[in-house]
Amino acid sequence: MLLVIDVGNSNNVMGLFSGKTLLSHWRIRTEWNRTADEYWVLFKEFIQSNHVELNEIDDIVIACVVPSLIPTLQEMARKYFSNEPMIVGPGIKTGISILYRNPAEVGADRIVNSVAAFEKYGGPLIIVDFGTATTFDVVSKKGEYLGGVIFPGVQISLEALFKHTAKLPRIDMLVPEKVIGKSTVESIRSGAVYGFAGMIENLVQQIKKELGQNAQVVATGGIVDWIASKTNVIDTLDPFLTLDGLRIIYDKNHPEKL
Repeated sequence: MLLVIDVGNSNNVMGLFSGKTLLSHWRIRTEWNRTADEYWVLFKEFIQSNHVELNEIDDIVIACVVPSLIPTLQEMARKYFSNEPMIVGPGIKTGISILYRNPAEVGADRIVNSVAAFEKYGGPLIIVDFGTATTFDVVSKKGEYLGGVIFPGVQISLEALFKHTAKLPRIDMLVPEKVIGKSTVESIRSGAVYGFAGMIENLVQQIKKELGQNAQVVATGGIVDWIASKTNVIDTLDPFLTLDGLRIIYDKNHPEKL
């Protein structure tokens, strides 16, 4: 079995694959000061709760946008799984050309999403990932990573609004039924959902115009349903795109195990 780990700024998302089948997935908060032993305890509990024996884990692949956590996860894998994990980064085969001015600047999660989306849906593509940041990644018909857009995510925008105003409250994540809010909480929810939906629609329109052609829009991320329900420019919702991408990249680098 293959254990895949997507380390984001806010959450770690893990998945367990048997072949191409995602058996289970888990999400925990990203804590920068956790030790390898603490991660081991968490991972062990999740894996065993799915009636999988730890010695059934053959390999581990990691995409991480928090560099300080890479040594910690490597130590955990070596110490408790007797495994040298594959870290998505320079030197790893992805099957796509990165046309950024400095390819090293592209986050591992954005590469993984692009690989997965192109493998599953073909190109051209616009991939929207609703994470700590809202990112747009553009992939050509030939599978080239052309670049993208980075925008503050919904949750950190709401947190900033709470922290930098005297009277506006922290709100929970609910989708408002109407644009015109009848209370402060309803008004903030409306701004977050319909404001971000409008931003997505405008950016998708501008990207397609710049490409000079239509492109399929694939959306992923922890709160994808929250925003996608209020816009009609998203063609496909794929909440496990990143986990699939990690598995696909692993397969590209280990053809002997296919």
